Amino acid sequence: MILALDEGTTSARTLAFAPDGRVLALSQEEFPQSYPQPGWVEHDAEEIWAAQKRTLDFVVGQVGAGSVAAIGITNQRETVVVWDAKTGRPLAPAIVWQCRRTSALCRQLRDEGVEPWVRERTGLLLDPYFSGTKMRWLLENIPGLREKARRGEARFGTVDSFLLWRLTGGRVHATDATNASRTQLMDLKTRQWDDELLSLFGVPRESLPLILPSDGDFGTTILAGREVPIRAVLGDQQAALYGQGCFSPQMAKNTYGTGCFLLKNVGENLPTPPDGLLATLAWEKSGQGPIYALEGAVFVAGAAVQWLRDGLGILESAGESEALARSVSDTGGVSFVPAFTGLGAPYWNPDVRGLICGLTRGTTRAHLVRAALEAIAHQSADLVEAMGGIARLRVDGGAANNDLLLQLQADFLGVPVERTATTELTAWGVARLAAEAVGLTIDAQQLAPTVFSPTLEASARQQARIAWHDAVQRAL
Repeated sequence: MILALDEGTTSARTLAFAPDGRVLALSQEEFPQSYPQPGWVEHDAEEIWAAQKRTLDFVVGQVGAGSVAAIGITNQRETVVVWDAKTGRPLAPAIVWQCRRTSALCRQLRDEGVEPWVRERTGLLLDPYFSGTKMRWLLENIPGLREKARRGEARFGTVDSFLLWRLTGGRVHATDATNASRTQLMDLKTRQWDDELLSLFGVPRESLPLILPSDGDFGTTILAGREVPIRAVLGDQQAALYGQGCFSPQMAKNTYGTGCFLLKNVGENLPTPPDGLLATLAWEKSGQGPIYALEGAVFVAGAAVQWLRDGLGILESAGESEALARSVSDTGGVSFVPAFTGLGAPYWNPDVRGLICGLTRGTTRAHLVRAALEAIAHQSADLVEAMGGIARLRVDGGAANNDLLLQLQADFLGVPVERTATTELTAWGVARLAAEAVGLTIDAQQLAPTVFSPTLEASARQQARIAWHDAVQRAL
Protein backbone atom coordinates (compact mmCIF):
# COMPACT_ATOMS: atom_id res chain seq x y z
CA MET A 1 0.00 0.00 0.00
CA ILE A 2 0.96 3.66 -0.31
CA LEU A 3 0.69 6.24 2.48
CA ALA A 4 -0.13 9.86 1.62
CA LEU A 5 0.58 12.67 4.07
CA ASP A 6 -1.81 15.51 3.18
CA GLU A 7 -0.84 18.62 5.15
CA GLY A 8 -3.37 21.40 4.59
CA THR A 9 -3.96 24.90 5.90
CA THR A 10 -6.14 23.89 8.84
CA SER A 11 -5.60 20.14 9.26
CA ALA A 12 -3.14 17.30 8.82
CA ARG A 13 -4.25 14.01 7.29
CA THR A 14 -2.75 10.62 6.56
CA LEU A 15 -4.38 8.17 4.15
CA ALA A 16 -3.49 4.60 3.24
CA PHE A 17 -4.30 3.58 -0.35
CA ALA A 18 -4.68 -0.02 -1.48
CA PRO A 19 -3.46 -1.14 -4.92
CA ASP A 20 -7.04 -0.93 -6.19
CA GLY A 21 -7.26 2.71 -5.11
CA ARG A 22 -9.46 2.20 -2.07
CA VAL A 23 -8.75 4.22 1.05
CA LEU A 24 -7.93 1.61 3.69
CA ALA A 25 -7.50 4.03 6.57
CA LEU A 26 -7.71 7.76 7.14
CA SER A 27 -6.86 9.99 10.07
CA GLN A 28 -7.34 13.75 10.27
CA GLU A 29 -6.45 16.25 12.98
CA GLU A 30 -7.02 19.99 12.93
CA PHE A 31 -4.45 22.49 14.17
CA PRO A 32 -4.93 26.20 14.92
CA GLN A 33 -4.09 29.30 12.95
CA SER A 34 -3.24 32.53 14.73
CA TYR A 35 -3.90 36.12 13.67
CA PRO A 36 -1.54 38.31 15.74
CA GLN A 37 -2.31 41.46 13.72
CA PRO A 38 -4.84 42.40 11.03
CA GLY A 39 -3.84 40.68 7.81
CA TRP A 40 -1.30 38.40 9.53
CA VAL A 41 -1.76 34.61 9.53
CA GLU A 42 0.60 32.23 11.32
CA HIS A 43 1.04 28.57 12.29
CA ASP A 44 3.12 26.95 14.97
CA ALA A 45 5.11 24.49 12.85
CA GLU A 46 5.60 22.30 15.91
CA GLU A 47 1.83 21.86 16.10
CA ILE A 48 1.74 20.97 12.40
CA TRP A 49 4.37 18.28 12.93
CA ALA A 50 2.68 16.91 16.04
CA ALA A 51 -0.69 16.67 14.29
CA GLN A 52 0.82 15.09 11.18
CA LYS A 53 2.80 12.58 13.23
CA ARG A 54 -0.25 11.53 15.25
CA THR A 55 -2.28 10.91 12.10
CA LEU A 56 0.58 8.92 10.59
CA ASP A 57 0.97 6.80 13.72
CA PHE A 58 -2.78 6.17 13.85
CA VAL A 59 -2.97 4.96 10.24
CA VAL A 60 0.11 2.77 10.64
CA GLY A 61 -1.54 1.32 13.72
CA GLN A 62 -4.62 0.50 11.64
CA VAL A 63 -2.94 -1.04 8.58
CA GLY A 64 0.52 -2.03 9.82
CA ALA A 65 3.86 -1.00 8.36
CA GLY A 66 4.77 -4.33 6.78
CA SER A 67 3.13 -3.74 3.40
CA VAL A 68 3.79 0.01 3.05
CA ALA A 69 5.77 0.38 -0.18
CA ALA A 70 6.30 4.16 -0.11
CA ILE A 71 5.15 7.48 1.29
CA GLY A 72 4.08 10.61 -0.60
CA ILE A 73 3.72 14.12 0.84
CA THR A 74 1.42 16.86 -0.40
CA ASN A 75 1.11 20.19 1.33
CA GLN A 76 -0.23 23.72 1.51
CA ARG A 77 2.03 25.77 -0.72
CA GLU A 78 3.94 29.05 -0.12
CA THR A 79 3.79 28.83 3.70
CA VAL A 80 7.29 29.39 5.10
CA VAL A 81 8.92 27.58 8.03
CA VAL A 82 12.36 28.38 9.49
CA TRP A 83 13.98 26.00 11.98
CA ASP A 84 17.22 25.29 13.83
CA ALA A 85 19.49 22.93 11.92
CA LYS A 86 20.64 21.16 15.09
CA THR A 87 17.45 20.83 17.09
CA GLY A 88 14.83 20.95 14.30
CA ARG A 89 12.81 23.37 16.42
CA PRO A 90 11.07 26.29 14.68
CA LEU A 91 12.83 29.63 15.13
CA ALA A 92 9.71 31.70 14.43
CA PRO A 93 6.02 31.16 13.70
CA ALA A 94 5.38 29.85 10.20
CA ILE A 95 4.06 32.58 7.88
CA VAL A 96 1.01 31.18 6.10
CA TRP A 97 0.28 31.65 2.40
CA GLN A 98 -2.76 33.77 3.32
CA CYS A 99 -0.66 36.29 5.29
CA ARG A 100 -0.53 39.83 3.86
CA ARG A 101 2.21 41.31 6.08
CA THR A 102 4.58 41.83 3.15
CA SER A 103 2.16 43.93 1.06
CA ALA A 104 4.26 47.08 1.54
CA LEU A 105 7.43 45.26 0.52
CA CYS A 106 5.74 43.97 -2.63
CA ARG A 107 4.62 47.51 -3.51
CA GLN A 108 8.17 48.76 -2.93
CA LEU A 109 9.62 46.13 -5.25
CA ARG A 110 7.02 46.90 -7.91
CA ASP A 111 7.89 50.61 -7.63
CA GLU A 112 11.53 49.67 -8.17
CA GLY A 113 10.49 48.12 -11.50
CA VAL A 114 11.62 44.56 -10.82
CA GLU A 115 8.27 42.80 -11.29
CA PRO A 116 8.62 42.18 -15.07
CA TRP A 117 11.86 40.24 -14.76
CA VAL A 118 10.69 38.42 -11.61
CA ARG A 119 7.57 37.36 -13.52
CA GLU A 120 9.61 36.34 -16.57
CA ARG A 121 11.90 34.19 -14.46
CA THR A 122 9.41 32.70 -11.99
CA GLY A 123 6.01 32.93 -13.71
CA LEU A 124 4.67 34.69 -10.59
CA LEU A 125 3.55 38.19 -9.66
CA LEU A 126 4.95 40.22 -6.78
CA ASP A 127 2.33 39.42 -4.17
CA PRO A 128 2.49 38.56 -0.44
CA TYR A 129 0.98 35.19 -1.39
CA PHE A 130 4.40 33.81 -2.38
CA SER A 131 7.30 32.76 -0.17
CA GLY A 132 10.18 35.05 -1.14
CA THR A 133 9.00 38.18 0.66
CA LYS A 134 7.98 36.06 3.68
CA MET A 135 11.56 34.79 4.01
CA ARG A 136 12.93 38.30 3.64
CA TRP A 137 10.57 39.53 6.37
CA LEU A 138 11.78 36.83 8.75
CA LEU A 139 15.44 37.54 8.00
CA GLU A 140 14.89 41.25 8.67
CA ASN A 141 12.74 40.88 11.79
CA ILE A 142 14.06 37.88 13.76
CA PRO A 143 17.24 38.91 15.62
CA GLY A 144 20.30 36.92 14.60
CA LEU A 145 18.45 34.89 11.97
CA ARG A 146 20.37 36.22 8.96
CA GLU A 147 23.71 35.27 10.47
CA LYS A 148 22.45 31.80 11.40
CA ALA A 149 21.05 31.36 7.88
CA ARG A 150 24.37 32.34 6.29
CA ARG A 151 26.16 29.77 8.44
CA GLY A 152 23.64 27.09 7.52
CA GLU A 153 22.49 26.90 11.13
CA ALA A 154 18.97 28.00 10.23
CA ARG A 155 16.99 26.16 7.55
CA PHE A 156 14.18 27.57 5.43
CA GLY A 157 11.55 25.59 3.63
CA THR A 158 7.94 25.21 2.67
CA VAL A 159 5.96 22.82 4.87
CA ASP A 160 7.02 19.75 2.89
CA SER A 161 10.68 20.49 3.69
CA PHE A 162 9.98 20.78 7.40
CA LEU A 163 8.05 17.49 7.42
CA LEU A 164 10.87 15.77 5.50
CA TRP A 165 13.42 17.06 8.00
CA ARG A 166 11.43 15.66 10.91
CA LEU A 167 10.50 12.37 9.19
CA THR A 168 14.13 11.66 8.29
CA GLY A 169 15.56 12.74 11.64
CA GLY A 170 17.31 15.76 10.12
CA ARG A 171 19.09 13.75 7.43
CA VAL A 172 17.25 15.31 4.47
CA HIS A 173 16.76 19.02 3.72
CA ALA A 174 14.95 18.93 0.40
CA THR A 175 11.89 20.08 -1.48
CA ASP A 176 10.38 19.20 -4.82
CA ALA A 177 10.31 21.43 -7.86
CA THR A 178 6.58 22.20 -7.62
CA ASN A 179 6.89 23.66 -4.13
CA ALA A 180 10.10 25.46 -5.07
CA SER A 181 8.28 27.03 -8.02
CA ARG A 182 6.00 28.86 -5.55
CA THR A 183 8.79 30.61 -3.62
CA GLN A 184 9.82 33.21 -6.26
CA LEU A 185 13.39 32.02 -5.69
CA MET A 186 13.51 29.31 -8.37
CA ASP A 187 14.11 29.84 -12.09
CA LEU A 188 11.32 27.96 -13.90
CA LYS A 189 13.63 27.10 -16.79
CA THR A 190 16.47 25.57 -14.78
CA ARG A 191 14.36 24.40 -11.80
CA GLN A 192 17.16 25.57 -9.51
CA TRP A 193 17.61 28.45 -7.05
CA ASP A 194 18.47 31.64 -8.92
CA ASP A 195 21.31 33.85 -7.62
CA GLU A 196 19.68 37.11 -8.73
CA LEU A 197 16.38 36.21 -7.10
CA LEU A 198 18.18 35.15 -3.91
CA SER A 199 19.93 38.52 -3.91
CA LEU A 200 16.69 40.43 -4.48
CA PHE A 201 14.98 38.77 -1.54
CA GLY A 202 18.15 38.55 0.57
CA VAL A 203 17.90 34.79 1.18
CA PRO A 204 21.19 32.90 1.76
CA ARG A 205 21.52 29.84 -0.45
CA GLU A 206 22.98 27.92 2.52
CA SER A 207 19.61 28.02 4.25
CA LEU A 208 17.58 26.55 1.40
CA PRO A 209 16.69 22.92 0.65
CA LEU A 210 17.92 20.83 -2.25
CA ILE A 211 15.43 20.85 -5.15
CA LEU A 212 14.55 17.35 -6.35
CA PRO A 213 12.15 15.99 -8.98
CA SER A 214 8.66 15.38 -7.66
CA ASP A 215 9.28 11.60 -7.67
CA GLY A 216 12.80 11.89 -6.28
CA ASP A 217 14.45 10.00 -3.44
CA PHE A 218 13.49 12.02 -0.38
CA GLY A 219 15.10 9.67 2.13
CA THR A 220 13.46 7.22 4.49
CA THR A 221 11.50 7.27 7.72
CA ILE A 222 10.96 4.62 10.38
CA LEU A 223 7.45 3.19 10.70
CA ALA A 224 6.96 0.63 13.48
CA GLY A 225 10.65 -0.23 13.33
CA ARG A 226 10.70 -0.57 9.53
CA GLU A 227 12.50 1.77 7.11
CA VAL A 228 10.11 3.11 4.45
CA PRO A 229 11.08 5.31 1.47
CA ILE A 230 9.57 8.75 0.86
CA ARG A 231 9.23 8.84 -2.92
CA ALA A 232 6.95 11.72 -3.93
CA VAL A 233 6.36 15.33 -2.94
CA LEU A 234 3.87 17.67 -4.65
CA GLY A 235 2.25 20.97 -3.79
CA ASP A 236 -1.43 20.39 -3.11
CA GLN A 237 -2.81 21.90 -6.31
CA GLN A 238 -0.27 20.07 -8.46
CA ALA A 239 -1.15 16.86 -6.62
CA ALA A 240 -4.81 17.37 -7.51
CA LEU A 241 -3.86 17.98 -11.16
CA TYR A 242 -1.91 14.71 -11.15
CA GLY A 243 -4.67 12.90 -9.31
CA GLN A 244 -7.19 14.04 -11.91
CA GLY A 245 -5.06 12.41 -14.59
CA CYS A 246 -4.49 15.68 -16.46
CA PHE A 247 -1.39 14.28 -18.13
CA SER A 248 -1.86 15.79 -21.59
CA PRO A 249 -1.59 19.45 -22.63
CA GLN A 250 -4.83 21.44 -22.48
CA MET A 251 -6.33 19.22 -19.76
CA ALA A 252 -7.46 21.22 -16.73
CA LYS A 253 -8.79 20.76 -13.22
CA ASN A 254 -10.51 23.09 -10.77
CA THR A 255 -10.56 22.59 -7.02
CA TYR A 256 -13.55 24.17 -5.28
CA GLY A 257 -12.98 24.98 -1.64
CA THR A 258 -12.76 28.18 0.35
CA GLY A 259 -11.30 29.55 -2.88
CA CYS A 260 -10.80 27.96 -6.30
CA PHE A 261 -7.55 26.88 -7.92
CA LEU A 262 -7.67 26.15 -11.64
CA LEU A 263 -4.63 24.57 -13.29
CA LYS A 264 -4.22 23.77 -16.98
CA ASN A 265 -1.51 21.44 -18.24
CA VAL A 266 0.43 23.22 -21.03
CA GLY A 267 3.11 20.58 -21.63
CA GLU A 268 6.89 20.69 -21.74
CA ASN A 269 7.39 24.24 -23.03
CA LEU A 270 7.56 27.03 -20.46
CA PRO A 271 4.58 29.30 -21.19
CA THR A 272 4.42 33.06 -21.14
CA PRO A 273 1.41 33.50 -18.86
CA PRO A 274 -1.42 35.73 -20.08
CA ASP A 275 -2.12 38.84 -18.04
CA GLY A 276 -3.54 37.96 -14.66
CA LEU A 277 -2.48 34.30 -14.69
CA LEU A 278 0.53 32.48 -13.28
CA ALA A 279 2.97 30.06 -14.87
CA THR A 280 4.01 27.25 -12.56
CA LEU A 281 5.49 23.79 -12.60
CA ALA A 282 2.93 21.00 -12.83
CA TRP A 283 5.47 18.29 -11.94
CA GLU A 284 8.89 17.00 -12.84
CA LYS A 285 9.68 13.28 -12.96
CA SER A 286 13.16 11.80 -12.70
CA GLY A 287 14.79 11.46 -16.10
CA GLN A 288 12.01 13.35 -17.86
CA GLY A 289 11.47 16.95 -18.85
CA PRO A 290 9.34 19.27 -16.72
CA ILE A 291 5.61 19.67 -17.28
CA TYR A 292 4.29 23.21 -16.87
CA ALA A 293 0.87 24.61 -16.05
CA LEU A 294 -1.05 27.85 -16.13
CA GLU A 295 -2.76 28.68 -12.86
CA GLY A 296 -5.48 31.01 -11.71
CA ALA A 297 -6.66 31.52 -8.15
CA VAL A 298 -10.08 32.69 -7.00
CA PHE A 299 -9.84 33.99 -3.44
CA VAL A 300 -13.50 33.58 -2.45
CA ALA A 301 -15.61 30.66 -3.64
CA GLY A 302 -17.13 28.41 -0.98
CA ALA A 303 -16.33 31.22 1.47
CA ALA A 304 -19.15 33.22 -0.13
CA VAL A 305 -21.66 30.56 0.91
CA GLN A 306 -20.06 30.44 4.37
CA TRP A 307 -20.61 34.21 4.65
CA LEU A 308 -24.27 33.84 3.75
CA ARG A 309 -24.48 31.27 6.55
CA ASP A 310 -22.33 32.90 9.24
CA GLY A 311 -22.45 36.58 8.30
CA LEU A 312 -26.04 37.05 7.17
CA GLY A 313 -27.63 34.00 8.79
CA ILE A 314 -29.75 33.17 5.75
CA LEU A 315 -28.48 29.56 5.67
CA GLU A 316 -28.32 27.08 8.51
CA SER A 317 -25.69 25.03 6.72
CA ALA A 318 -23.68 25.28 3.53
CA GLY A 319 -25.27 22.01 2.45
CA GLU A 320 -28.72 23.55 2.10
CA SER A 321 -27.49 26.10 -0.46
CA GLU A 322 -28.22 23.82 -3.42
CA ALA A 323 -31.86 23.13 -2.56
CA LEU A 324 -32.54 26.77 -1.77
CA ALA A 325 -30.90 27.99 -4.97
CA ARG A 326 -32.88 25.45 -7.00
CA SER A 327 -36.13 26.83 -5.59
CA VAL A 328 -35.79 29.78 -8.00
CA SER A 329 -35.17 29.58 -11.73
CA ASP A 330 -32.63 32.40 -11.78
CA THR A 331 -31.16 35.14 -9.57
CA GLY A 332 -33.95 37.60 -10.30
CA GLY A 333 -31.41 40.01 -11.75
CA VAL A 334 -29.10 39.89 -8.70
CA SER A 335 -25.33 39.76 -9.19
CA PHE A 336 -22.92 39.04 -6.33
CA VAL A 337 -19.19 39.84 -6.60
CA PRO A 338 -17.67 38.26 -3.45
CA ALA A 339 -14.52 40.37 -3.33
CA PHE A 340 -14.19 40.20 0.45
CA THR A 341 -10.37 40.27 0.27
CA GLY A 342 -10.00 41.75 -3.20
CA LEU A 343 -10.17 39.90 -6.49
CA GLY A 344 -7.62 37.27 -7.47
CA ALA A 345 -6.91 36.08 -10.99
CA PRO A 346 -7.29 37.40 -13.58
CA TYR A 347 -7.90 40.80 -11.95
CA TRP A 348 -5.33 40.80 -9.10
CA ASN A 349 -6.87 43.82 -7.40
CA PRO A 350 -6.48 43.64 -3.59
CA ASP A 351 -8.43 46.87 -3.00
CA VAL A 352 -11.78 45.79 -4.49
CA ARG A 353 -14.51 44.94 -2.02
CA GLY A 354 -17.65 42.85 -2.33
CA LEU A 355 -20.72 44.02 -4.23
CA ILE A 356 -24.33 42.84 -4.48
CA CYS A 357 -26.37 44.64 -7.12
CA GLY A 358 -29.73 44.27 -8.85
CA LEU A 359 -31.76 44.02 -5.63
CA THR A 360 -35.51 44.60 -5.82
CA ARG A 361 -38.44 44.17 -3.46
CA GLY A 362 -38.89 40.77 -5.02
CA THR A 363 -35.39 39.59 -4.07
CA THR A 364 -35.38 36.65 -1.64
CA ARG A 365 -32.66 34.78 0.18
CA ALA A 366 -32.95 32.08 -2.50
CA HIS A 367 -31.94 34.63 -5.13
CA LEU A 368 -28.91 35.68 -3.05
CA VAL A 369 -27.81 32.08 -2.57
CA ARG A 370 -28.16 31.32 -6.27
CA ALA A 371 -26.20 34.49 -7.07
CA ALA A 372 -23.41 33.25 -4.78
CA LEU A 373 -23.22 29.92 -6.61
CA GLU A 374 -23.25 31.71 -9.95
CA ALA A 375 -20.40 33.94 -8.73
CA ILE A 376 -18.24 30.89 -8.05
CA ALA A 377 -18.91 29.55 -11.54
CA HIS A 378 -18.42 32.94 -13.21
CA GLN A 379 -15.07 33.53 -11.49
CA SER A 380 -13.82 30.14 -12.65
CA ALA A 381 -15.10 30.86 -16.17
CA ASP A 382 -13.02 34.07 -16.09
CA LEU A 383 -9.94 31.94 -15.45
CA VAL A 384 -10.71 29.54 -18.29
CA GLU A 385 -11.29 32.41 -20.71
CA ALA A 386 -7.98 34.00 -19.69
CA MET A 387 -6.28 30.65 -20.36
CA GLY A 388 -7.65 30.53 -23.89
CA GLY A 389 -10.37 27.96 -23.25
CA ILE A 390 -10.50 24.22 -22.59
CA ALA A 391 -12.37 21.23 -24.01
CA ARG A 392 -13.62 19.94 -20.63
CA LEU A 393 -13.00 20.60 -16.94
CA ARG A 394 -12.29 18.06 -14.21
CA VAL A 395 -13.33 19.18 -10.73
CA ASP A 396 -12.82 18.27 -7.09
CA GLY A 397 -13.00 19.83 -3.64
CA GLY A 398 -15.77 20.07 -1.06
CA ALA A 399 -17.95 22.54 -2.97
CA ALA A 400 -17.83 20.25 -6.02
CA ASN A 401 -20.42 18.09 -4.26
CA ASN A 402 -22.99 20.76 -5.16
CA ASP A 403 -24.64 19.51 -8.37
CA LEU A 404 -26.23 22.87 -9.18
CA LEU A 405 -22.86 24.63 -8.93
CA LEU A 406 -21.33 22.20 -11.41
CA GLN A 407 -24.29 22.52 -13.79
CA LEU A 408 -23.89 26.31 -13.67
CA GLN A 409 -20.18 25.85 -14.31
CA ALA A 410 -20.84 23.74 -17.40
CA ASP A 411 -23.42 26.26 -18.62
CA PHE A 412 -21.14 29.31 -18.21
CA LEU A 413 -18.18 27.52 -19.80
CA GLY A 414 -20.10 25.78 -22.56
CA VAL A 415 -18.04 22.58 -22.03
CA PRO A 416 -18.60 19.39 -20.00
CA VAL A 417 -17.60 19.36 -16.33
CA GLU A 418 -16.46 16.02 -14.84
CA ARG A 419 -16.58 15.20 -11.13
CA THR A 420 -14.67 12.13 -10.07
CA ALA A 421 -16.18 9.55 -7.76
CA THR A 422 -13.65 10.28 -5.00
CA THR A 423 -13.00 13.59 -3.30
CA GLU A 424 -9.49 12.59 -2.16
CA LEU A 425 -7.79 13.87 -5.30
CA THR A 426 -4.91 15.67 -3.59
CA ALA A 427 -3.85 12.70 -1.48
CA TRP A 428 -4.65 10.35 -4.36
CA GLY A 429 -2.40 12.30 -6.73
CA VAL A 430 0.72 12.15 -4.56
CA ALA A 431 0.03 8.50 -3.68
CA ARG A 432 -0.23 7.69 -7.38
CA LEU A 433 3.13 9.37 -8.06
CA ALA A 434 4.80 7.64 -5.09
CA ALA A 435 3.53 4.28 -6.31
CA GLU A 436 4.90 4.88 -9.79
CA ALA A 437 8.26 5.91 -8.32
CA VAL A 438 8.67 2.44 -6.77
CA GLY A 439 7.38 0.59 -9.83
CA LEU A 440 3.79 0.04 -8.70
CA THR A 441 0.43 1.00 -10.15
CA ILE A 442 -2.65 2.16 -8.28
CA ASP A 443 -5.90 1.37 -10.09
CA ALA A 444 -7.78 4.46 -11.26
CA GLN A 445 -11.06 2.70 -12.03
CA GLN A 446 -12.71 4.26 -8.99
CA LEU A 447 -12.33 7.69 -10.57
CA ALA A 448 -15.11 7.17 -13.13
CA PRO A 449 -16.72 10.64 -13.34
CA THR A 450 -20.19 12.12 -13.20
CA VAL A 451 -20.50 14.42 -16.21
CA PHE A 452 -22.41 17.72 -16.25
CA SER A 453 -23.08 18.85 -19.82
CA PRO A 454 -23.95 22.43 -20.76
CA THR A 455 -27.64 23.18 -21.28
CA LEU A 456 -27.66 26.94 -21.95
CA GLU A 457 -28.02 28.26 -25.47
CA ALA A 458 -25.04 30.32 -26.61
CA SER A 459 -27.03 33.56 -26.51
CA ALA A 460 -28.19 32.96 -22.93
CA ARG A 461 -24.65 32.09 -21.91
CA GLN A 462 -23.38 35.32 -23.44
CA GLN A 463 -26.03 37.38 -21.64
CA ALA A 464 -25.13 35.79 -18.30
CA ARG A 465 -21.44 36.48 -18.81
CA ILE A 466 -22.10 40.10 -19.81
CA ALA A 467 -24.20 40.67 -16.68
CA TRP A 468 -21.40 39.21 -14.53
CA HIS A 469 -18.71 41.38 -16.10
CA ASP A 470 -20.92 44.45 -15.70
CA ALA A 471 -21.12 43.70 -11.97
CA VAL A 472 -17.34 43.21 -11.74
CA GLN A 473 -16.78 46.56 -13.44
CA ARG A 474 -19.04 48.22 -10.88
CA ALA A 475 -16.99 46.67 -8.09
CA LEU A 476 -13.73 47.75 -9.68
